Amino acid sequence: MGTYEQNAINKVKRGANRASYDEAVVHEILDDAFLCHLAYLWEGRPVVIPTAYGREGETIYIHGAVANRMVNGLIDAGQASMTVTHLDGLVLARSGFHHSANYRSVSVFGKVKKLERTEEKTHALKVIMDHMLPGRWEECRAPSVKELKGTLVVAIEIEFATAKIRKGGPIDDEEDYASPYWAGQIPMTLESHPAISDELLQKPIPIPDSVINHLNQ
Repeated sequence: MGTYEQNAINKVKRGANRASYDEAVVHEILDDAFLCHLAYLWEGRPVVIPTAYGREGETIYIHGAVANRMVNGLIDAGQASMTVTHLDGLVLARSGFHHSANYRSVSVFGKVKKLERTEEKTHALKVIMDHMLPGRWEECRAPSVKELKGTLVVAIEIEFATAKIRKGGPIDDEEDYASPYWAGQIPMTLESHPAISDELLQKPIPIPDSVINHLNQ
């Protein structure tokens, strides 16, 4: 593992002490989520859309329907910018001005490649699904030829990336520490709840390993 190059695109100027260009840090934040926000241009207008993704090495995979304007916009541009954010808590300071949040975020910039071959598309879709829930791909039906033909899949090769992290309590002005106002943190986490079997199952089917393993984490 190394570090991503710093340049005018990804270098953090405000709050630079919270920035990291370490590949391992960026990968960890990416792997702790499966939803990102992607920016693209459509008919000259900027649009940002949330979507699922999967990471394999320095490649991010995204998919959508053949007519999906986001995926087509990315293909037309040949470049992508995406972000991932984890909200870890609210930071409540003595001063309203110094309220903040604890978070882990990543911004990724990369070149876009449309995947054409069936095996490439199938592999990318597996990466996306297993990124969401490891092992799930082997527990469900594989895509049909018709489904694959109706799906666009792109690979975003990471060129530059930046992580930005804030953790810890509030930082107030020195004169406010003796004030009568409460300050502290409200930690926040994303929780999973017990799985609910689909009521349309034709017969009792055990909850699969991928779900059990996820809930036991």
